[in-house]
Amino acid sequence: MQITVDTDKCCAAGQCVLAAPEVFDQRDEDGIVLVLNSSPPAEQHDAVREAAQICPAAAITLS
Repeated sequence: MQITVDTDKCCAAGQCVLAAPEVFDQRDEDGIVLVLNSSPPAEQHDAVREAAQICPAAAITLS
């Protein structure tokens, strides 16, 4: 799994951080998503898929 985020689309809702806190974080200054691990291990894939699905801005792409 490879994670790509479009920071221009991110609305800083923080849903991804709640769903997968080991993979996503937010910038302190504006809350825009940060990817901590763009190739997470298999045991985190379900949480990452959930994060992508619940992102209100559809800013997370998985491949």
